[in-house]
Amino acid sequence: MKKGLIAFITASLLSSTGLAMAKSPDSPKVFGWVEKSTLMPWGVELKTKLDSGALTSSLHATDVEVYEKDGEDWVRFTVDVMDEATGKKAEKTFEKPRYRKVLIRGAGGTERRPVVLMKVCMGNTVYEEQFTLNDRSDMIYPILLGRRTISHLGYLDVTQTFQHSPQCDENSPVKMDKDQQDDEDIND
Repeated sequence: MKKGLIAFITASLLSSTGLAMAKSPDSPKVFGWVEKSTLMPWGVELKTKLDSGALTSSLHATDVEVYEKDGEDWVRFTVDVMDEATGKKAEKTFEKPRYRKVLIRGAGGTERRPVVLMKVCMGNTVYEEQFTLNDRSDMIYPILLGRRTISHLGYLDVTQTFQHSPQCDENSPVKMDKDQQDDEDIND
């Protein structure tokens, strides 16, 4: 009887949701508050801060210019960063459709920024996410991932760093931002 009870309790514990999820390959990944990511398809590796205090992700960009192309708003911007993989400076100019505008409210007032969709590799998956463009040269991390992106990645463990190295290639799965919706901090 005693052995049967112990076996029942052990089986119950092992089949509980938490333990079963931890061993499942489909369970959400756990990321630290700082990770390395790769901007795709450029391939430059960057230190990336995961910040649950921000809603929208932000990418270091300079020379940000909104212009019209074929009746649509586009954004031209330059990303100049330190490639963590090579230790060398890397610079690239991008031209992307403007996805939307966001009004950022902070201690220094309000600022309107363009938002573009960019692909970033985290772990072995490419995520297409919304990024505001802002000069982050005075910040430690050139990419900040906000809650919208973190919710697509998995879980955030603020006691950990560098849990996943970017390992994406042309065959890596791509998860598109399906939550492309307006929020109260957006002013078009």
